[in-house]
Amino acid sequence: MTMMDRRMALITAAGIAALPTLAGAQTNAADEVIDLWPGSPPGDTGARIVRKIDDQSREAGKLDRWVTGIDRPVMVVRRPARPNGAAMLVVPGGGYGFLSYDNEGTNQADWLNARGITAFILLYRLPGEGWARREDVPLQDAQRAMRLIRAGAVAFAVDKSRVGVLGFSAGGHLAGSLATRHGERVYDPVDAADRGDARPDVAGLLYPVVSLDAGFSHGGSRDNLLGPDAPKPMRLARSVERRVSASTPPIFLAHATDDGLVPPANSIALFQAMEAANRPVALHIFSAGGHGFGVRPAPMMEAAAWPALFATFAARHGLIGA
Repeated sequence: MTMMDRRMALITAAGIAALPTLAGAQTNAADEVIDLWPGSPPGDTGARIVRKIDDQSREAGKLDRWVTGIDRPVMVVRRPARPNGAAMLVVPGGGYGFLSYDNEGTNQADWLNARGITAFILLYRLPGEGWARREDVPLQDAQRAMRLIRAGAVAFAVDKSRVGVLGFSAGGHLAGSLATRHGERVYDPVDAADRGDARPDVAGLLYPVVSLDAGFSHGGSRDNLLGPDAPKPMRLARSVERRVSASTPPIFLAHATDDGLVPPANSIALFQAMEAANRPVALHIFSAGGHGFGVRPAPMMEAAAWPALFATFAARHGLIGA
């Protein structure tokens, strides 16, 4: 066991012991919780941040928790019974104002685990909760998470060359930012893990926020990330469709035409940018599904097909077996 593997084992053990401090933001007592940063995260201003959990569920026995107050960014690890070596960083949405922990976190981990994929649910910091350089805070956590997954690949039983990202809504913007800005330095390295690659091998973006400077932009996500009245250069620099390059990984996009919150024009703009850059891309626009459909659309609703479509896309690009 290398020094890095021993470090990851110690972090995992500490995370398990500290599960109650997540104030109910987990459903499985066996979950492993990995702290992203060995000390205070970048941009710590000493602001008082208090964890809060709101259950939005309208069905008995089905949790739908929204999490705010992310003073301690972590990954919650969900391991499959039969791992196939693939890993997925799961990035919940919530307009950069909260995290939809179950609908876009634990529920996603369940179907990933059923396909042998190890899931890492990212509880990333929310920009408006008192951090310096708020516009970089979520990407700092996402880059660091990818590097920690690869640094601990042996301990996690995953292949560091088969690590993808799956993001939803504003989490889709963060996953898209990771896919297009993985090499951008947004924080100072803190340990050996930061010498690793933050590029996802495949990115899946569900009803994503993409542009922060267009008529179809989601204003709430933009303002929560950048602050109100952000200057145009800042909005453009953080619009995912403008950051596509030759190093952008294959991207899968899914949206619904009746999404009244984040219009499908977001996914279309990124699809067009990927095509223009000759990068691998797939776009599925379903006739019905609304926004935030996660993995829970009615079986007869077209949007219910997206997990199988994404699995096929991931297999085509080497993340999982056919």
